[in-house]
Amino acid sequence: MAFPKDNRIVLIAGGGVAVVAAVAAAMVFSGGRGDAPVEAPPASKGGLTIDLAEAPTLEPARELRCFVNGQFVGMATLADCARRNGVATSALDVGLDATGALAAAPTAAFAPPPELPASPPIEVAPPSDRGAEPVESAPAPSQASATACLRHTGSEWRAVSNGMSLNACVQALYAGTCVRPGEALYGRWGDVTLRLVPRRVEQSGDNTRFRTLAQQDRSCQFPELGR
Repeated sequence: MAFPKDNRIVLIAGGGVAVVAAVAAAMVFSGGRGDAPVEAPPASKGGLTIDLAEAPTLEPARELRCFVNGQFVGMATLADCARRNGVATSALDVGLDATGALAAAPTAAFAPPPELPASPPIEVAPPSDRGAEPVESAPAPSQASATACLRHTGSEWRAVSNGMSLNACVQALYAGTCVRPGEALYGRWGDVTLRLVPRRVEQSGDNTRFRTLAQQDRSCQFPELGR
């Protein structure tokens, strides 16, 4: 076999092979190292996650489980469900129902305000040394419950404390507790009715018309309220 007489040709050819080999090796090794792998798209990790605090801003065309007079009436958009209930869209609570599906129902549709507490309220704790005093010596409700915090259990009112601030009463009644759409829990602070509905606690001076007192986060807490 004849070999090239000029050694430069051999050197050039050998250098070209070395460059090609180096590039190939770099491509192989960079496949396992280099930049971190691209994170898998969210759709591959599971189903849709919904922030219930943003439920009122859901797409208008999206259908939810709609409740009318406490009964499931089928799937409907938020606006259509409000129309079926004869209320404004803002009067609907949106959240997860007992089946775990997104649902809409009128605020406190399943739990209207209870009758105001009688005097004196039923005590939770054992009576103190003054418990032997005659019942008729107790002050009138408007005075005795000026700062009293009461909880409605579904059948009766029970005292939580006889001396609490409004914020402390809300925390004592509802911190860590969430309700489903259409449901409500009631309490009293002095002459004010408190109502826990999905995503917020409300207050009313006449036990009929309610307005928002504080928003509730996804952990069922009230970060804007101190104790």
